[in-house]
This record gives sequence, C-alpha cells and structure tokens, in this order.
Amino acid sequence: MCGIVGIIGPQAEAHIRQATDRVAHRGPDDHGYFSYGNLAFGHRRLSILDLSKNGHQPMTSRDGRYTIIFNGEIYNHLTLRKEILPGFRFGSISDTETILYAFAQIGEQIFHKLNGIFALAIFDKLTRNVTLVRDQFGVKPLYYYHRPGSFYFASELKSLIDLPVDRAIDHEALRYYLYYLYSPGAQTPFEHIKKMEAGHIITFHIDAPEKFTCRQYYDIPFSGVYDDMSEVDFTIALDRKLTDAVDRQLLADVPVGFFLSGGLDSSAIVALACKKHPGRKLNTYTIDTGGGFDGFEDDLKYATLVANHLNLNLKVIKTEIDIVSGFDKMIWHLDEPQADAAPLNVLAICEQARANGDLVMLGGTAGDDLFSGYRRHQALNYEALFRSMPRFLWKGANEILEMLPAQASVLRRLKKLLADTHLQQDERLVRYFGWIRYQEVDQLFREECRQSFATSQPYRLFLEAFQNIPEEKSALNRMLYLEMKYFLVDHNLNYTDKMSMAHGVEVRVPFLDLELVNFSTRIPPSLKMKGMETKYLLKKAMEPYLPKDVIYRKKTGFGAPVRRWITKDLAPMIADRLSATQLKKWGIFDEQKIEDLIQRNKEGRIDASYSIWALLAIQSWLEQFADR
Repeated sequence: MCGIVGIIGPQAEAHIRQATDRVAHRGPDDHGYFSYGNLAFGHRRLSILDLSKNGHQPMTSRDGRYTIIFNGEIYNHLTLRKEILPGFRFGSISDTETILYAFAQIGEQIFHKLNGIFALAIFDKLTRNVTLVRDQFGVKPLYYYHRPGSFYFASELKSLIDLPVDRAIDHEALRYYLYYLYSPGAQTPFEHIKKMEAGHIITFHIDAPEKFTCRQYYDIPFSGVYDDMSEVDFTIALDRKLTDAVDRQLLADVPVGFFLSGGLDSSAIVALACKKHPGRKLNTYTIDTGGGFDGFEDDLKYATLVANHLNLNLKVIKTEIDIVSGFDKMIWHLDEPQADAAPLNVLAICEQARANGDLVMLGGTAGDDLFSGYRRHQALNYEALFRSMPRFLWKGANEILEMLPAQASVLRRLKKLLADTHLQQDERLVRYFGWIRYQEVDQLFREECRQSFATSQPYRLFLEAFQNIPEEKSALNRMLYLEMKYFLVDHNLNYTDKMSMAHGVEVRVPFLDLELVNFSTRIPPSLKMKGMETKYLLKKAMEPYLPKDVIYRKKTGFGAPVRRWITKDLAPMIADRLSATQLKKWGIFDEQKIEDLIQRNKEGRIDASYSIWALLAIQSWLEQFADR
C-alpha cells in the first residue's frame, strides 16, 4: 500500500518531490522518482509484500520500455504469474513486478484479471502513452486534474493543491456533501479536480495529455439472473467463497490484524481467518465508546464475546476524542468534507495497530452492501403498503409527524420513511440515500447558487445509474447496486483508506473479493433479506462459527455522539465558523438560513446535527484546501 503521484506538463520534475511529500504518511518505508521529458512519477512505499529493495518504485522493466507506480495489493498475483508468464524469471516476489510484466505481455487485459485493491499508472516509453487504472470497487483512491498541456494525478487530493490548478469551487458537489454527507461519483469540491471512478481506465499521450480517454472496464454484474441452487447449497457456496477471499487477503510479509466491532461482518472475517489458521491467536481491535448513544448500541460486549469464543487477542481502544482540536485534522486527512464521525474511530484503531506492529488490517466493510444490512433495505417491506394507501392519508401522517419533536431516533426514522411515500418506487428508493430533503439543502445556498440547481435534483445520478442494470428488477438488488457503486466507494471506502493510511496501515476488504462480489449478484434477493431479517444467507453461513447472540444482534456500527458534540462541544466553533462574517468570505451559503438552521436544531424543533456537521466540514475544507 502506497502513495502515487504523477505530473505531466511543464516543470514536472521540479514539482514532483513536493507533491509526493504530501502523501509521505502513505509510504513511510521508501520513496522514489522517475522522470522522462515532461513526465514525472513519484512514489511513497509502505512495504507489505517483498520487503527488500527489489520492490522499490517507480519500477521499470528490464528493457526500459515500461515504468509503473502502484498503490495496492493483488491477491492472485502469484497465480497470474503462472497463467500469463510461465517460466518467466522475475526479480522479486512483489505484485508490482507481476503487473508490470503482465501488462507488457497482454496489455490492458491484465486489469480484468486482477483480484485486489489498486490504483496505478504505467508509462510506455515506446508509444509515449500513460495508462491509469482504478480497482473494480474503488477501494484505492485516485484524483486527477487536466488542462491544456498538463495532466496531474495522485492518491490524495492534497498532493495537487500546490500545483498550478484552477481552484474554482464546485457548488453542486457541496450540495452533494450536504444531501448525502459525501459526494457520489466523480465530483470533488474543486470543479476541475475529479475522482477517477471505480472500474475505469484513463489513457493519454504525454504530448497531448488533455486529450485523454476514460472508459469503464468493469461494472457490478447485476443481470437479474440468479443461480439455481437450494438454500443449503447457497449457504455452502457462500461459506467457501468468503473463506477463500479471507485466505487470499491474508497474503503479507508483515503482521496482520483485524477490526472487530462485534457485529456480524467483522466477526465473520475473523472467524474464517481462524478457520484457515487454527491455533494462531489473532490480534483484533475494537472501540470502547463508554456506552451506546445516538441510536448506536454498545459494541464492546459483543466484541468481547467473539474474542472469548474464538480465543483472540482483543485490544480495546478507549475513545477519548477531542473533537474540537481533532476536527480540522480529520478533514485534512479525508481530502473531502465528509460529514461522519466514524473516521475518527478508524483513525484511533489504526494508530494503535501501527504501534503494535500490525501493518495490515482486515475488516468487515461491504457486508451490508453485498448482502443487505441497512434500514433503507428493510423499508422495502413497506413498498406494497405505500402503493396501496391513498395519498391523502400519507400526507396527513407526514403533517402530524412534522409537528412532533425531532430528538427521538424512532421519530426521526419514521419521518424519513414516510416523507416520499407519494413517489414512484425508483425515485423513492434513491431518496432513501439522502440525509435531508434536497429542497431544505438548496435553501441553505445563496440565490445565485440555487439558480444553478433549479433544473436538477441531487439524486438524479442515482436514478440514471439504474440504466446500467436494466434487467435487474429486484428493488433490493437495485439498491445494493447503488450501495456498491456510490455509498460504499465515496463514503465508507474513502474514509477507511484515508484514516488508515494516515498512520501507514493497509486496510483490506475481503467482502470485496472479485469472485465473491460476482457471486453475490447471482444470489436470489429473497436469500439476502427474508422479511425484516437482513443478511439472511450470510447469517446462516456463519452459524457454525459464531455465537447466535452475535449473528442475530441488533444492527449497529462505528459511531460517536454527534448530536451532543454539535449542541455542546462544537458550539463555540459553530458560532465562529458558521457566523455571517465567515460565511460571507466564500459567498456560497445564505447566512440567515444557516443561522435559522442552527437555532431550530438547538431548540429541538428539527434534527439537523449532521447537516450542521456537514457545513462545518465544508468550511474546514475551504480554509485548508481552497484558501491557499
């Protein structure tokens, strides 16, 4: 796992070292540079496979034609060596070298075969072409910027901000951060800096880098066709697929640890690692939040139960978060103004893991996204009711709910569930992903910004994505497609990568094994969620390995007391940074509407804590990234 930077344009070699230093935390073990004419590559290395100097990057082929910079891990690379280059004499056991010579042998076809997490660039000196690739599920990030005569890319956006880039702010992206709490798809807060999307390839010639092509090489294969097997056979197959995925991802030349929240997903990963390596006492990490809050259940007792059941080393990290002093640091590492407190827990765990020498961590991220696990999935059980009852009854129920206080979590969820009952199903499905109504978000912007929003809704990207899976008719699978394509990539995976790499720790995601994901799309939706029981098949598969109290516990997740922070700890920061004076500096938000939002939240008339958190995150991002 590493940090990569590429500069193609004037003075590339002069800028590459400073830009690469911006991601020094991603690779504390080694660094290297490569330049050729107007092209420069920079690399920071976190040594995981082949710790010797033979894994040094940038890596150039023996004939001098190809040079690669690579961030990630390829779990099937030894198999690919035998398949594509039998008899070839490699100079290392690194997966970087496997990709380099496999690309020289079969070109872009190699990317379809890679089972792993990766963002990489390969320069072909003969053709003078550069190829950029991001992994199928977007586990590893890659940002890019282009203008006439120049193309820049990097693992983190912060590497680009000292380069000569256009700093125009993308107001629509800020709208996304307020509506979703993250920005789905390619947009970032900078209008001209984009995220390379998962499963895509970019190619260009270094003499005209702005004339690049971007195309998709992989999409999640929801086809509406499911394997014809019994429930028992599906359970056995899922057990085998997930076990193989965990076994593949234990490949490392450094110690490996595990996240253990005590929930089903992370517990399943640890249990299957124990199955493959009986007798090994694995290191696991959990957070002690001091009790449940804001609708989150206390995890520690379940993590302890799993640790005792599997004979694990459980390292408990007491959360002592100083949110006031740590807020800006969190946004700096995130690169984007995401509004979520979960990154703080990932940061704390990875800091401890690094201190203990566990440089690789496996976690349960994506279990909810493959097999169902969120309340919005359970809401599908009410679809028949929504379609059958008269609109005036739903309107009346909504009006009554709007008059009730917003502090209770049950009332908050009920309001969200019933808010869009009058819409057609697809539009209702995509609105489940929004945090508050988009009309309320738009009112927070100044009039000139609102005018640019007038002809579009922030959820249109999700609606348009359904066109990619026309044969998939299952409402649940259509939602899971959106989970994997946007929520998972641009929210969960972004903060997991950034917070772990802030401490030089690599996080792996066994649920996003390529074979497992492809298999999951062929599982009948009725086995993913049965009634209100989410992750039904996964739970059945894990019954031989875990206590039923863990498998069938109430859904929860990493969390923090956001509502208390907003009304108490962060109140002085809010009064300062969201004041009329500070808001006028950027000319984006309506000062009066922001003040009114804060006041209504303080009085308990609405629940806007996460919206205020998002505003605070945007202001922090503007000060750190845009005001340079």
